[in-house]
Amino acid sequence: MSVSSFPGGTSLSHLDVYRDAAPDGVCGGSPHMHLVSTEAYVVVSGTGALQTIDGDGYQETPLSAGAVVWFTPGTIHRAVNHDELKVVVLMSNAGLPEAGDAVMTFPAAVVADAEAYARAAALGDAEGRAERARRRRDLAVSGFEVLRDAMLAGDQAPLEAFRAAAGVLVRDRASEWGELIRERPLAQAEQSLALARAVAKGDVSHLGEARVQQAVPSAGERGFGMCGRLRTYDMTDQETQK
Repeated sequence: MSVSSFPGGTSLSHLDVYRDAAPDGVCGGSPHMHLVSTEAYVVVSGTGALQTIDGDGYQETPLSAGAVVWFTPGTIHRAVNHDELKVVVLMSNAGLPEAGDAVMTFPAAVVADAEAYARAAALGDAEGRAERARRRRDLAVSGFEVLRDAMLAGDQAPLEAFRAAAGVLVRDRASEWGELIRERPLAQAEQSLALARAVAKGDVSHLGEARVQQAVPSAGERGFGMCGRLRTYDMTDQETQK
């Protein structure tokens, strides 16, 4: 079996949603959207909500232990922490979100200017990262409020403008995303089809290659993600020691 990435070619991380309040008084993360990838939350503990904006409008989905919710590309989402919300995050197209598949809802003038967006999104080196993460979250919330209020008023124009600007912002790097998709989710799907065809012919020789694998968590303190403090996992091919 040549392809042995995590099921579905996905990535996984543990997320502690930010507990401090944005200027609107809501505790949580930086609103953003993905252009190609689908994201899923499996709530481990605590309570909160997922605020979303899509073509159907604005909505808020309650989150509590055991809840599973996912959202497709183009869904603007904001994780809200009511009480110690902790989530396992599954992302399709492992590696692609880290390659620039996410755009935060900064004000329109920032999203329309690649250099201004890069400055607003950057966290810099270790010292001061917490404060910079807070500032970029607050800036994203200010843009989110404009989009939300427009949708509640029945005006989709700001949302459409944001999506168009986001597409321009990531267009130059999107040409590299296809290779990531081919190497992980597509390769895994193609392998599954090949194995299914082999079994249908009575060939089960691949079962002799069976093995257990274990993901390696990132060391040290959790990093600063868009929605909260993250512990990521190395999902590459690593055999469990026996």
